[in-house]
Amino acid sequence: MTDLDQSYHYNVIRRAIDLIDATDSDLPLDDLAGEMGMSPAHFQRLFSAWVGVSPKRYRQYLALGHARTLLAERFTTLEAAQAAGLSGSGRLHDLFLRWEAMSPGEFARRGAGLSIRYGWFDSPFGEALAMGTDRGLCGLAFASEIGREAAMTDLRARWPEADYAEDPAAIAPWVKAGFAGRGEARLHMIGPPFGIKVWEALLNIPTGHVTTYSEIARAIGHPRAVRAVGTAVGRNPVSLLIPCHRALRKSGGLGGYHWGLPVKRAMLARESARADG
Repeated sequence: MTDLDQSYHYNVIRRAIDLIDATDSDLPLDDLAGEMGMSPAHFQRLFSAWVGVSPKRYRQYLALGHARTLLAERFTTLEAAQAAGLSGSGRLHDLFLRWEAMSPGEFARRGAGLSIRYGWFDSPFGEALAMGTDRGLCGLAFASEIGREAAMTDLRARWPEADYAEDPAAIAPWVKAGFAGRGEARLHMIGPPFGIKVWEALLNIPTGHVTTYSEIARAIGHPRAVRAVGTAVGRNPVSLLIPCHRALRKSGGLGGYHWGLPVKRAMLARESARADG
């Protein structure tokens, strides 16, 4: 499957999410395919290529109540995940993930003296903006819901004093490894010390599983800082690879997602389907 195919497939999934939300009962395959302007056979092949399960099964993963099912069946305590060796390189199948954090002093300089290269890439979840230093990826945003301009403004505002240059080739190997889940991807985590702790905790959530904001707060030694944890999760600059989409509300609600809830739902649904497969 090419990168362009993946981006196209996500756009179809996004339309399917709208249809599923607007329909009280399950849409038969023929009706759902017709709404997408596709034959049932083509629609079935598209879903199989993108996620590996039938459209009927995938609709179950996209349902609004799926977050509660995940919490009931695939809730992860972060201490257990870490003890089982599920953090870091074991998180994304065959992806070897290296990361290092910027020092508090470097963060306080708001990116001054830092050279950041960026580029636009097709991803399994629509068009993505990636940014990186010579030490690894420092930003990954998804523009399908908010648009290119907003994604660029958002990431650049995090390190306003940095020097930016469009150079997708410089970071492409890390980006492609991250999207494919194979090879090596490096991360340069740029943020305040509390945020770094939260993002490190997110790396302990295995693929196909979820945890809660309160569980993250407890794991980093600040059990009462649930609101602050939620803010730090939302400020995660490297979406998908630092899996903030796997953090849910204790009530079973999806919570927020910086790049749009349809993207979060599609990420969770795709991971759940592949884990079941």
